[in-house]
Amino acid sequence: MYMFQSAQVSTTQQVFRVILGLFMVTAAVGHFSFQRSTFQAQVPDWIPVRKDLVVILSGIIELALGLAMVFWKRQQVRVGIALAFFFVLVFPGNIAQYLQHTNAFGLDTDNARLIRLFFQPVLVMWALWSTGALQVLFRSKH
Repeated sequence: MYMFQSAQVSTTQQVFRVILGLFMVTAAVGHFSFQRSTFQAQVPDWIPVRKDLVVILSGIIELALGLAMVFWKRQQVRVGIALAFFFVLVFPGNIAQYLQHTNAFGLDTDNARLIRLFFQPVLVMWALWSTGALQVLFRSKH
């Protein structure tokens, strides 16, 4: 499929791709261990599944995407798109944390929780840019 063929990325993009991948692996480890209750606190109450199950499943996805970001260079465009989509899917948790005034991840004021909301689009763009997905998506529109 032409749209998802690989893209040429700079050394800077490659470094940022690996950093984001390692960040995701670290977050996944937190899902399974030392930050488990913190992640549970961020799961919105309207999710019809046990919060712990959501944390475990999202941790597995984060681990897979993080490892793919680091090691699956051949599919980096697809991985970048998948990670960007994942960031969009978990955004309601960030919104719920703000609306429910939930203290988690050191965010213990409404102002801090509100500021965090603006970083989710940065993560989406980071995933797309560092993998060359942004370049491929714009190229396919022309």
